[in-house]
Amino acid sequence: MKKNKDAALSWHCPWAKQTCPFYTFKTMKLFKGLDLAYCTNVHRGNSWRETFDSLEKHVLAVREKVAPEERFAIGLRLGADAARELSSPEQILRFQKWLEAKNCYVFTINGFPYGNFHGQRVKEDVYRPDWATRERLSYTILLFEILEQLLEPGEEGSVSTLPGSFKEFHPDETAYSKILGNLLHCSDEIDRIKGPKNLDLHLGLEPEPLGLFETTPETVSFFDKLKEKGDGRDSLLQNVGVNYDCCHLAVEFEDAEEGLNLLDQAGIRLSKLHLSSALRVNPSPENLKALNRYVEEVYLHQVVIGRNGQILRRHKDLDLALSAIKSEQEPAGDEWRIHFHVPLHASPGNGMEDTRDHVRKTLDWLALNPEKCRHLEMETYTWEVLPENLRSQEVAQQVAEEYFWTLEILRERGLAATAHPQTT
Repeated sequence: MKKNKDAALSWHCPWAKQTCPFYTFKTMKLFKGLDLAYCTNVHRGNSWRETFDSLEKHVLAVREKVAPEERFAIGLRLGADAARELSSPEQILRFQKWLEAKNCYVFTINGFPYGNFHGQRVKEDVYRPDWATRERLSYTILLFEILEQLLEPGEEGSVSTLPGSFKEFHPDETAYSKILGNLLHCSDEIDRIKGPKNLDLHLGLEPEPLGLFETTPETVSFFDKLKEKGDGRDSLLQNVGVNYDCCHLAVEFEDAEEGLNLLDQAGIRLSKLHLSSALRVNPSPENLKALNRYVEEVYLHQVVIGRNGQILRRHKDLDLALSAIKSEQEPAGDEWRIHFHVPLHASPGNGMEDTRDHVRKTLDWLALNPEKCRHLEMETYTWEVLPENLRSQEVAQQVAEEYFWTLEILRERGLAATAHPQTT
């Protein structure tokens, strides 16, 4: 493989305040049929033109840094506008030709954010429209129709989506019937779409803090309702499963092995693993003051407060949690876990910690159960809203370093081919 032009350099981890070896790869080959990509929701792109521009500008730059001569997987994020534009026969043909020319492929699509995802307030609107609506159903079916055209016969493809809705949208269970009905309709459409090419297509519902279901027990309960309503649909649990986001379940103070075993025992498919890390802090006065740097106006940063590993309280957003503690409305606990995706390759530092150990334990489980999930995706979409001192390098370099970290973790578990670091 041709050497990366930066291969003689070492890369600096500003979060960890250390210098780490820069890796170049003879191969990005994964074992056990696994696919690895990073999710392009880290880049701006509402229309297809904007989305495609980000592929050309950023994805190819990441690919050049990581493995320029390897076939490169893309975890595609398509909003509703971009999906409608890409679905035209002329546009999809142009994209297919581009993928072939660039030696790239798409195996998964992030269908969680329906609309704009950068540069303006998203917060709880990321859950709109939810699965109680026809808009969410139609959009998701369209994503599968696009994915079908990008896959070869017999291949596997996944689409990830929200956990039904946001808890506060439906304080009782009156919307459950619509949500479950639309998911069953989606499963029927997946059967239709996958048939002609004998594809394995599946939808991954993504548990998230304060989502309609957020913990593993809540997820199992939701799927019990789905199975009951979908009685007689033999392919339901093949078509609909869980997108397991390591950041989200770590925020819930869950143990990876226990949670993954519980999903498996319930017969729930692992559609995709999101390799992601959350912000974790000891709520000392200094750290609580430092957390103000992570308060921002685009995304929700749900907070789960614990003591001795047990959950005391949940807050919808970081500013609300800080206000409650400042006014002494509740105890601070001994650990805060915050839904703020932080880079995989290094800890934030300055009193801030991370939940990368949950990622490691998830991959420990996968190494023992590689047939349970073949789709892996790194998802650190927060680059634009990280505190300024944590954005000291361009986004393509950050994503490349996340690849280096992730591939090394996979190698340690026998899930990827060996590569050798090159240092100064």
